[in-house]
Amino acid sequence: MPVVRRLLLAGTVTAVAVCGGVLLQGAGGSPPDGPEAASTPLSSFDTTDLTVLRTAFCGRVADAAVQEALGAPPDDEIGYGNGDQARLGPGIRDRAHEYGCSWTADGRTATAWVYAPPVPRAVANELLRRARAAKGCEPLAEAPAYGEPSAGLVCTSTRGREGTFRGLFGDAWVVCSLPSTGVCAGLSANQAIDRTGRWCVAAARAASAEDA
Repeated sequence: MPVVRRLLLAGTVTAVAVCGGVLLQGAGGSPPDGPEAASTPLSSFDTTDLTVLRTAFCGRVADAAVQEALGAPPDDEIGYGNGDQARLGPGIRDRAHEYGCSWTADGRTATAWVYAPPVPRAVANELLRRARAAKGCEPLAEAPAYGEPSAGLVCTSTRGREGTFRGLFGDAWVVCSLPSTGVCAGLSANQAIDRTGRWCVAAARAASAEDA
């Protein structure tokens, strides 16, 4: 399967069940003495100098970051790794070629994943072009960098509105997302995107050499 098509399909893995993945009940996958992460706005975080590892990272995501993103302790966590059987889209099952995780609370899901094989810059540019042109998605004007190249989007689907950032960190393709509804009730559009950006910083840190 071509890399671009596989990466586009991988984006639909979020918030669905993964065969062979890990389902954890409780307040998240980190141990009680696991990592803690200060909440940092994406606009204040230099992701262009961050080295992301193309390996499993779910266990390094701080519980505090997950709870801040969802507005409540998660009810469950789903993690999957490179080679796990996953549902990549309606009627499409294949082995995942990424490392990813999602946390859910009250029907809201925060997700993040890193593609396992290296992604060339030309492929990243094509992925961003398609993402910006996708139906229901609106590019964020002057979005802060999330790698290089990168994009921030707000997408509307049957699941509601979702903020997402995606970008290339060296040769690692990273995508993160957070609902812009429910957890963000009462927040302005800018505040909702700020919450998404903070979540994406926490995910990138967990997937980087910084916290390895």
